[in-house]
Amino acid sequence: MADASLLRDSRLDALGRLAAPLGRFAALLTIALALFAAVLVLFGRNPLRAYADIFSSTLGSAYGVSETLVKMTPLILTALAAAVPSRIWLINVGGEGQLFVGALCATWAAIHLDGLPSFLLLTIMAALGFLGGGLWAAIAGGLRAGGWVSETISTLLMNYVAILLVNFLVFGPWKDPDGVNYPQTVEFAAGAILPMLGGTRVHLGLVFALVATIVCAFLLARTRWGLEVRAIGGNAEAARRNGIPIERYVLVTMLIGGGLAGLAGMAEVSAIQGRLRPSLSPGYGYSGFLISWMAGGHPAGIVAAAFVLAVITAGGDILQMTQALPGSVVNILMAVVLFVVLARQAGRP
Repeated sequence: MADASLLRDSRLDALGRLAAPLGRFAALLTIALALFAAVLVLFGRNPLRAYADIFSSTLGSAYGVSETLVKMTPLILTALAAAVPSRIWLINVGGEGQLFVGALCATWAAIHLDGLPSFLLLTIMAALGFLGGGLWAAIAGGLRAGGWVSETISTLLMNYVAILLVNFLVFGPWKDPDGVNYPQTVEFAAGAILPMLGGTRVHLGLVFALVATIVCAFLLARTRWGLEVRAIGGNAEAARRNGIPIERYVLVTMLIGGGLAGLAGMAEVSAIQGRLRPSLSPGYGYSGFLISWMAGGHPAGIVAAAFVLAVITAGGDILQMTQALPGSVVNILMAVVLFVVLARQAGRP
């Protein structure tokens, strides 16, 4: 009886830990949607109709659901890129740049190793994408570990460097000679394209994202490594005095976070674009950072938040037709969500 009671209490505790980030996300989203509804009313629009249009266009058909999942994939990975370092109070704002570097490294493999079998080529592309994004983030981690530059500043500035590096390559050495002067690389060979799932545009990258979420949750909650990460996050000085190498964890968490963002870049360039372009990402790295904050870095909350923001992003175009609103109105909603998240953080005791 005692064992059964302990098991029941353990399960209730686990459900409580799961419900907390989901409840936090639901509360923040409700406030943001209410504020955005007020904005729509000021412009003479019906907010209930606008929200109905968004959700019906994305969740009302198989195509809408598949497009939502396509946008959800990089959002999960870039959110994890911010969430993993945040466990030791590191602020990784560089998911966008890490995504671009991961895409760049994967593109190198797709262009120069296109004779390899598809499985081997995709494995190398994924590994290089992860490694490229991870090492790009590790630069900022090394600067922080050495006490030279805040990772918040370095990761933010390195976004622009990564994007300009991609621009240099697609406008220069890697430019497709048959691309009608458009800045892009040559089209990838069929072996460098991630498989699609179920005859839709949903690709294997979604599996990468969900597996990465599960692995991160397990490592952080069920391993000694995760215990030491929590110890650093709880009290860095006490962790240092107990022999935990904080500088090493700064580098490792940034490496893992950047690698996940780089994996998102590999999936986008392989499955969606089919070649490297400057327009690779509409800001997935920044949206992922927002998702991580909304979910408090919790893996379950990240998946839920990524799904809802993917719905909003995918349904933004429909508002142009039904409400005569510009497509950029979705950016206003994203900004409102960000302000709500920041206000909550500032209001904490």
